[in-house]
Amino acid sequence: MNIALILQMAADTLPDRIGLVCDGKRWSYGELFDAAKGAAELFVANNCQHVALLDESSEAAPIALFGAALAGIPYVPLNYRLADADLGKLLDRIKPAYVIGDVARTERLSQGHTCNPRSAFVEASQAAAADASGEEREGEGIAAQIFTSGTTGTPKAALLRHANLMGYILGTVEFMSAEEDDAQLVCVPPYHIAGISTLLSNMYAMRRIVMLPAFEPDAWLRLAAEEKATNAFLVPTMLARIIERMGDNAGAQLSSLKSIAYGGGRMSPELIEKAIGILPDTNFTNAYGLTETSSTVALLSPEDHREAFSSNDPKVRARLGSVGKPLPTIELEIRDEDGNVLPAGEAGEIYVRGEQVSGEYREKSALDADGWFPTRDAGFLDDAGYLFLSGRADDVIVRGGENISPGEIEDVLATHPAIADSAAVGVPSVEWGEAVGVAVAIRAGHDHPTEDELKKLVKDRLRSSRVPEKIIFLAELPYNEMGKLLRREVRTLLAS
Repeated sequence: MNIALILQMAADTLPDRIGLVCDGKRWSYGELFDAAKGAAELFVANNCQHVALLDESSEAAPIALFGAALAGIPYVPLNYRLADADLGKLLDRIKPAYVIGDVARTERLSQGHTCNPRSAFVEASQAAAADASGEEREGEGIAAQIFTSGTTGTPKAALLRHANLMGYILGTVEFMSAEEDDAQLVCVPPYHIAGISTLLSNMYAMRRIVMLPAFEPDAWLRLAAEEKATNAFLVPTMLARIIERMGDNAGAQLSSLKSIAYGGGRMSPELIEKAIGILPDTNFTNAYGLTETSSTVALLSPEDHREAFSSNDPKVRARLGSVGKPLPTIELEIRDEDGNVLPAGEAGEIYVRGEQVSGEYREKSALDADGWFPTRDAGFLDDAGYLFLSGRADDVIVRGGENISPGEIEDVLATHPAIADSAAVGVPSVEWGEAVGVAVAIRAGHDHPTEDELKKLVKDRLRSSRVPEKIIFLAELPYNEMGKLLRREVRTLLAS
């Protein structure tokens, strides 16, 4: 079953209903489907093997996504925030591609692609729609190819087949379940799995999608009021900034907002308690998932939020810090290092299985013989079945929904002549969920560098999100007898 069926069903049912609003322009479902059919003709005519989006969110994203689906070609949303060297390597891996968005950068970094700016692509798709058949072409069955963040080496190309994405949508969303006035405010970047799953789920529900190309709290609040947004998805960092800006006028500013879903990073209990207190009539949902699982595999429902928020039982109250229970269509287990299933309360690696779970990469499949996918996330289940995340199995730092490799920070610090050794780990942050903390050991015979000096070094070489919020200086870093860095002890030292 092709994901293009989602848009086709909406267009066939209510072609004139507004399905998308972006930069003031309103698109009906019929117009979107016609443009997607035209886009498919462009992709087929250009003999491309991938359809890449190198741009912020816009109408080009759904047109390219569904157009690629009709053409039988994988859709590849690229992270436009990547450094040139990293982006160039990804572009080389998908050639020949039809690239939509930043033409100048694409042509500078990689050759052999067909490139079109966003507006020109949209216009060409509309023009080609008149002669488009809307026929689904055979392909590999791959709907989307999303590159991982590359935190443990070369980015892997995660593959999501039509069957995976449709399994998620059909198992979680009821067709045409939204009211005509319902509107979903979308501000997540298109290269994130949430950007794709949000398009699919809201179009299947036939809920109007209101796109904010780049998040900024004042712009978000203004657009939410103008479009009378009823639903929104945010990463914890975004929610924190919005709550900070709303002040005492929250109810009036967001009077139409029925529900907020959040995910993509750790939400501090303090922040969600504050949000519930400010917006008591809004339903909050915590969604946990991964690219390889076609988005959400566990949910903390609005009812769960309210029960935990109002409870005096510490165990129930603690569930505000959980990601809820697995979806009915998902099997979930906690396993130890030997693969043994652990009982409630014991932490280990999270494994999931279900139709929506891909676990497949261009390089190889990560599924075991029984179809279980090792998430590389660590966590535990409480005695009521609520899932708590206790960290990343591979020590990735998740700051505001962004995965950060400790190695990239440590490599930069290693260039300082006074630094003999360093370790970067995640430390709790109310604003970001996690922030970067660093422990460093000074090389003998060298002057002690200042914290500001080390922060500037990281900021100059990497992005500001990589700058440590906390730095401690040690005589030496903790290692075990096998020479393995004990990051857990580093976290303890930073906390103390």
